[in-house]
Amino acid sequence: MATKTLERYPKDGPKDVIKVRGFFRLHIVDPDGTIRGDSGWMKNQVVNLGFNQYLVSGLGAIAGSKQVSFVALGSGTVPGAAATGITGEVAKRQSLTAATSSGSKTLRATATFSSSDSFLAGTSNLSNLGLVNNQFSSDAHTIFGGNTFASSSCATNQNVNVTYDIIFS
Repeated sequence: MATKTLERYPKDGPKDVIKVRGFFRLHIVDPDGTIRGDSGWMKNQVVNLGFNQYLVSGLGAIAGSKQVSFVALGSGTVPGAAATGITGEVAKRQSLTAATSSGSKTLRATATFSSSDSFLAGTSNLSNLGLVNNQFSSDAHTIFGGNTFASSSCATNQNVNVTYDIIFS
């Protein structure tokens, strides 16, 4: 009797494809509610540790897995594939996350950086943001993903509102 070898995947490859896309929008808001800066919807860039520690390790409940819990703002550049944090980080806020419905494939993280919390020591140019796992300095947290937007000046009396969607399809 001949032994049949089991193939790992069908000859034409796996059929299920999962894509992860992210988009964020940032508003800088004056005390009277006027929006002074709007990034528009910008594409996300997931970094290597984002895939490994948040998605792969999280799915497998592997020690060291991470969960998104904070939004970080900075004055730096696009996070590279090997990035561990946000360059030029100026502030972090705990995010509120929720799927849009029980059947949703979208995680929405929102954060408000309020001037009453003195999140800026002085007027700053903001140009990047990302999702991270904790409130500690950029040396102690791991970025999931992020990107840049047109640099915008933010004064100490202005608020910043962020909406960040991670979409699985």
